Amino acid sequence: MSKHITVAGYEAMQDEFYQLRYKRRPEVTKALSAAAAEGDRSENAEYIYRKKELREIDRRIRYLQKRLPDLIVVRQKPTDLEAVFFGARVTVEDDDGVDFHYHIVGSDEIGPGGEKISINSPVARALLKKRVGDEVSVSTPKGPRYLFIKAVEYNI
Repeated sequence: MSKHITVAGYEAMQDEFYQLRYKRRPEVTKALSAAAAEGDRSENAEYIYRKKELREIDRRIRYLQKRLPDLIVVRQKPTDLEAVFFGARVTVEDDDGVDFHYHIVGSDEIGPGGEKISINSPVARALLKKRVGDEVSVSTPKGPRYLFIKAVEYNI
């Protein structure tokens, strides 16, 4: 797993830590105490739910406490702005003429359905150090996929 992260990604993780530790956890702890005060805990759905929620919050807080200090925040653009490196926003065209936009980020920043792809992903690895006008091949379960690099931008 890459230790690199964009400034925006790092700030989002710090904000998540703050929200969980100082806002959400106290709310859940208070709700858990109220549910525990209602009596029989073995059949108390609210108590069971809040206890599970608190465990999940604590697990995420522990992860963030360990991960944040180890991250390397990339604050500068690379010297060669025409080539694809970490933090690049890349526009590519596939064999069918369909454009795709990718933002190459750290593994902690990706989420479902977005244009952000991990620097460790097959597409990002194929694009790294390539330039506008280059064609790359990416291995997929359906066979090779060819991508033509149309644009590279950096918004760091």
